Amino acid sequence: MAAMCGAPDERPALEDGNGRLTYRELRVSLTDEGAWLAAQGGNRFALLADNGLPWAVTDLALHVLGRLSVPLPGCFTDAQLLHALEDAGVDSVLADCPDRLRDLLRGWHIEGRSPRTGLTLFRRVITAAARPFVPAGTIKVTYTSGSTAAPKGVCLSAAHLEGLARSLAAATMPLGIRRHLCLLPLATLLENVAGVYAPLLAGATCLLPSALTTGMSYSGPDTRKLLAAVSAAHPQSMILVPELLQLLTLAAERGWPVPRSLKFIAVGGASVSVSLLERAAAVGLPVYEGYGLSECASVVCLNTPGSHRPGSVGRPLPHAGVQLTDGGEIVVSGSTMLGYLGDEPRPPVGTWPTGDLGEIDSDGYVYVRGRVRNVFITSFGRNVAPEWVERELVQRLPQRPVMVFGEARPYAVALVSGVQDDAEVATVERVIAAANAGLPDYARVRRWARIAEPFNFANGLLTANGRPRRTAIVERHHALLDALYREELAS
Repeated sequence: MAAMCGAPDERPALEDGNGRLTYRELRVSLTDEGAWLAAQGGNRFALLADNGLPWAVTDLALHVLGRLSVPLPGCFTDAQLLHALEDAGVDSVLADCPDRLRDLLRGWHIEGRSPRTGLTLFRRVITAAARPFVPAGTIKVTYTSGSTAAPKGVCLSAAHLEGLARSLAAATMPLGIRRHLCLLPLATLLENVAGVYAPLLAGATCLLPSALTTGMSYSGPDTRKLLAAVSAAHPQSMILVPELLQLLTLAAERGWPVPRSLKFIAVGGASVSVSLLERAAAVGLPVYEGYGLSECASVVCLNTPGSHRPGSVGRPLPHAGVQLTDGGEIVVSGSTMLGYLGDEPRPPVGTWPTGDLGEIDSDGYVYVRGRVRNVFITSFGRNVAPEWVERELVQRLPQRPVMVFGEARPYAVALVSGVQDDAEVATVERVIAAANAGLPDYARVRRWARIAEPFNFANGLLTANGRPRRTAIVERHHALLDALYREELAS
């Protein structure tokens, strides 16, 4: 990350609404924070804090120092936090929520507070023999959003992170971006690397408002705060997940003025429909879809203004290679993890089967069609990727999570979350009819049911980046799914 120091000394590097660091001040802060961290004697550090200067300075200082770091999502339950700390053998935690951790971390003690960031340091002693194995070269462990209560720790090296940051900085350099707004939690690998490392390498300013300012929450953002934060920041670039893109698009369609400063919005983390991308472009949101996964250090493919094909996730970035198996599964090379925490020692992973179905056209653009393990086979023998059908429904139903089901059944059915009254029922009926008009008969949704509870992260029915936890949803609503088929047979 030394290359980031090439920006002009007095150009702002980091801003969070409470403070600002120029590139010169950032270099000094990293030197001082690194010296303080080294003096504490820790080997493996976890970071639990809201977006802001303290998070970014701590993360960068640990990276430059070469200490293993584990960013902890604020949405983790106490059980998930404890799992991550034990799983990674963490001996030091830097946090902005000492009251939460004081009772949770039994056997730990408060060592002090960082004079630079103000984060509280919790420490414990772990003998070398008791420390879990971590692959050689691991500098960051990022936890996948996962589909269970015990998410997996992905082990990444400095080369992984810096290679991706260089690729992204080069891909967006022609845009001349000077202000990037971080909306996603910085503990999210995508925002950590693409929203901090890459902009700093390009000499841009990273805007790091807190969740209190942006209204961001895993259970659903505060729309008023989010729109106000985007308007006030005058950003030139942002990273969004599809749910946030849907929100901004709908707001713009209803009169919210899109900041004229925007040049580039990357969207990823989950499937996004072409129709939503077209609606976003129509209201002036310069949106470009990308693709990646934690096991490959995050971004693998990206559309840009100079290399863009709607419907695709773009071409592979220079640090990564993409191929397809005979069965159509996407396989990534050149930027694959060192392993999962808890794995037996093994040679570095050369290629990574992503579990995603895809296609690659003659110009090298990659298309993601769905998950291998999510594909259901109807009782008529037709293969259907549910994400394909869900895309067509969700983009017409703002903020209405949908799950499509049809394994070993004659046709597809859907569960729609949060439908409250007859007017909304009528809307869903119209949406399904419109989506079905563009789908082949074997993929059309024949019946659907509304469920009162929302699909969200808090109740375990969505992952942190908005993907449905299909197994959990089926287990909780299997009787309702069965009833949809019984009603059809009885009619």
